[in-house]
Amino acid sequence: MKAVSIGGLTVGGGSPLVFIVGPCVIESAAHAMEMATAIREIAARTRLGVIFKASYDKANRTSRNSFRGPGLDEGLRVLADIKVKTGLPILTDIHEPAHAAVSAQVVDVLQIPAFLSRQTDLLVAAARTGKAVNVKKGQFLSPRDVRHVVDKITAEGNTSVLVTERGVSFGYNNLVVDMRAFPMLRELGYPVVFDVTHSLQLPGAGDGVTAGLAEYIEPLASAGVGAGVDAVFMEVHEEPARAKSDAANALRLDKLEALMLKLTRIDAAVRNPPAPSSKPHAAHGVTM
Repeated sequence: MKAVSIGGLTVGGGSPLVFIVGPCVIESAAHAMEMATAIREIAARTRLGVIFKASYDKANRTSRNSFRGPGLDEGLRVLADIKVKTGLPILTDIHEPAHAAVSAQVVDVLQIPAFLSRQTDLLVAAARTGKAVNVKKGQFLSPRDVRHVVDKITAEGNTSVLVTERGVSFGYNNLVVDMRAFPMLRELGYPVVFDVTHSLQLPGAGDGVTAGLAEYIEPLASAGVGAGVDAVFMEVHEEPARAKSDAANALRLDKLEALMLKLTRIDAAVRNPPAPSSKPHAAHGVTM
């Protein structure tokens, strides 16, 4: 398994679990900074690896009337300020090849949205920046199809690739996570990320918005880490009901620290399982 270095953190290669967390979209400069500061404090207390994520533009919202964010220029200014003041590595989405180079001047990870995971020009532009590229597996792709996506990036000489599972389309307005996908993706040789947030979407199931099932964040995240991943992606908000994007499947900020610690314990157990005992176990109800 290749290790990818991101802003002083190592993802993959046997390194401890890393967390990619933040609000779905930059709602305002002040709100993004408040969220990043709170996340930085959690990272400091827990001593866990954290990458801050937020989008400057959500170009694939369900409705044209949905909030998209401040746009490229203002969004990158906000993210640059967060990076300087918190010291956290930064991840953001790009939707157009022309945004890759300018975004790479600020952020540490360029993320390719799932719907765009086969867009060759976008992948090539991201790869050519030399920054780490996190590709979300399209809802329409099998795990092993992702090898072609990875090849488009590595052909440009960039091997700093992360591959993200975010569920696969399961009938109308629903997604499902196949736990077999994690070992399949790991066979590609690059770090695997589990996007818990978007795996719990009910795409288009609301009235012009994407619905979601935030109540299942903890069990789904636990199952994914148990199946073996290198990083967990979760969108957080101090009051999800007021979030301007992905409100229905965001984690409350005040639940983040405890969940991170729980997932870290699961990760440690997966990576370092206890040695089998040499003492035979008694059968239930039978005295040995």
